[in-house]
Amino acid sequence: MFADRRTSFLQCSVLPAPALRTGAVVLVVEDDPSTRELHRTALSHAGYAVVAVEDGIDALRYLETHTPAAVVLDLGLPRLHGRDVHGEMIAHGLTDQIPVIVVTGESGTINERDFACVLRKPIRPDQLVEAVENCLRNQSRR
Repeated sequence: MFADRRTSFLQCSVLPAPALRTGAVVLVVEDDPSTRELHRTALSHAGYAVVAVEDGIDALRYLETHTPAAVVLDLGLPRLHGRDVHGEMIAHGLTDQIPVIVVTGESGTINERDFACVLRKPIRPDQLVEAVENCLRNQSRR
């Protein structure tokens, strides 16, 4: 279900992976295929292991049996909205150990205190990598 797709190299200003990033698993939940692939590629080139899914149902299925280092979550998802995914993560105590970075194009109000980080689309690949890195650094200080 999470087959690795081969893609051409995307040019982005992402630095090589320091020890903090190497091998840490990031779950990317994004319904738009090109944005999902851009996120996957940027994080992979930065040294993260990436699992990318297209909707909230698949995200929750993954989280039933895996604990990623971080979750990059779009809010406007098919089948199960990103806010519902986040709510389920809270209900199961997952947000205590997994930072959630919201990357959304939704124009509504978002209480930024509910998430580790909120980024508004469009974003550059280096912005995503920096947000994930900062969240993981903050998480390790807890």
